Amino acid sequence: MAMLTIKDLNVYYGVIHAIKGVSFEVNEGEVIALLGANGAGKTTILHTITGLVQAKSGSVDFEERELTKVPAHKIVSLGMAHVPEGRRIFLELTVFENLSMGAYTRKDKKEIADTLEMVYSRFPRLKERRSQIAGTLSGGEQQMLAMGRALMSHPKIMLMDEPSMGLSPIFVEEIFDIIREISKGGTTVLLVEQNAKKTLQIADRAYVLETGKIVLSGDAKELMNDPKVKAAYLGE
Repeated sequence: MAMLTIKDLNVYYGVIHAIKGVSFEVNEGEVIALLGANGAGKTTILHTITGLVQAKSGSVDFEERELTKVPAHKIVSLGMAHVPEGRRIFLELTVFENLSMGAYTRKDKKEIADTLEMVYSRFPRLKERRSQIAGTLSGGEQQMLAMGRALMSHPKIMLMDEPSMGLSPIFVEEIFDIIREISKGGTTVLLVEQNAKKTLQIADRAYVLETGKIVLSGDAKELMNDPKVKAAYLGE
C-alpha cells in the first residue's frame, strides 16, 4: 500500500490553473522524483502536500489520512518533513539552535538527543560548526543544515525541493550521496530537482510534469533512456 497518494489534485493561483488533475503514489522506502521545467508545478505540489497551499479539489492521503484540510504545522507531527527550496534556515541562529527547531514537535528529550547524534554522524561538518551562526555557513553547509533540521523531526517521509540548487559540483555530489543515505536509513523521499541526470540515478521512479500535468512516468532507469527525457532534461 502507498504511503502517500495524490489523487486528481487541482490547484489554482487566482484564475491560473497551476496543477491540473495530478495523481501519483509514493510507496514506503522509495525515492520518487518529480521532474519538469521551471513553472511546471513541482514546488506547488510539494506546498499543497505539506499544507502551505490549499487545493481546489482532489485528495492528499498520507498513511490513509486525508491531509488537504490539516494545518501545515500538524502535518509535521504526522511524520512528514519538508526541505524547502532556498533552504529557509534561521540565519541568525546557530547550527545547534536550527537543528533544535526541527525537533519542536517532539517531547522525549532522550530520543531528541539520539536523533541529534545521528544527524551529527551523517553531517560531521554540522557537528564541527554547531556553535556557528547559520548565516555564515557556505551554501552547501546551509543545505546540509536544512536537511539535518528536517531529520530532527524523525520523519517517515522527506519532501526535498531543489536541494542541489546553486551549489558547487563537489557539494552537489555530497548532497546526492546524503539523499541516498537518508533513503537507505529507512526514510522515504519525494524529490524535486532540476538536476535530472543525478536525480534519475538515485530515484526508484519518476514523474515528469509539464504545465501542471504529469506527461510521463515510470521506472527512473527507463526514463533515463526515454528520448523525450533525454532531449528535454538530460541534454542529449
